[in-house]
Amino acid sequence: MTFRLKLSLLAILAFGVIAAFLTLHAGGNWDYVLPRRGIKVMSIILTGAAIAYSTILFQTITNNRILTPSIIGLDALYMLIQTTVIFLLGSKSALSANGNLNFAITVGLMTLFSLVLFKLLFKREGRNLYFLLLFGIILGTFFGSFTTFMEVLIDPNEFSVLQGRSFASFNTVNSKLLLISAISSLAIVLYSLKFMKYLDVISLGREHAVNLGVPYEYVVKRLLIIISVLVSIATALVGPVTFLGLLVANLTYQFMKTYRHRYLIPGSILICVIALVGGQLIMERIFSFSTPLAVIINFAGGVYFLYLLLRENKS
Repeated sequence: MTFRLKLSLLAILAFGVIAAFLTLHAGGNWDYVLPRRGIKVMSIILTGAAIAYSTILFQTITNNRILTPSIIGLDALYMLIQTTVIFLLGSKSALSANGNLNFAITVGLMTLFSLVLFKLLFKREGRNLYFLLLFGIILGTFFGSFTTFMEVLIDPNEFSVLQGRSFASFNTVNSKLLLISAISSLAIVLYSLKFMKYLDVISLGREHAVNLGVPYEYVVKRLLIIISVLVSIATALVGPVTFLGLLVANLTYQFMKTYRHRYLIPGSILICVIALVGGQLIMERIFSFSTPLAVIINFAGGVYFLYLLLRENKS
């Protein structure tokens, strides 16, 4: 089976799942159903594309298929921001209740954190990518511990609001935020296209990439910024989905069986859309919203992560 045929099959399946989600049990109320479900589908496509794209890029530059961008500490920082706002100002404050303001502050702080982190860690010679990952794990642990500390002290009513933000949700996405996120994501993806020609070579490792003439440090720094912005937008829009990227990226590697990113990236995006739309369809039509989609994804992704670790250990 050729790569183009595989992508065509994924595209057909993705369109089929989307069509089923939009039309199933509509009851003829198209004026009401289609706009509401359409916003969900658009948010799923945007989130899935951002997470899949950023994960493939991250695993390429780290040359490791069991790492995701969340290891830098962005998910933990998102929860720290939301917890701090509710802990200090309350859930009814403008910074918490205003979705546009909360989105802007969250994306801005997460992006600023990434820029400062990369600037500090790559300032000296000899500071490599693995030092960044180690430092990211430490910061993520610190953010998580501080978040837990505030959650213990927070008012129970405020905690219920905070708990709702700790899981990704596609049911309450603001259409205005969706438009802003789409424009921002499109702009950053268009900027990233200039680095696509280097990805296949970078996947061979730093030494091979440098020997083959790739401006490795320049490209990696900018790819990390691109990854951080995409993850920040997706997380601030719907919430954290920790293991989604890991699950989708490795399924893409298994299905596409190629190193060429011109096929891996669109394949991962399509698989992510299929998984999210299909999961949302099952959650709404079968489980009647009883189980958050993020819980199912994180459980499946966590199990798959353990499988990858055990498989690597045996080899």
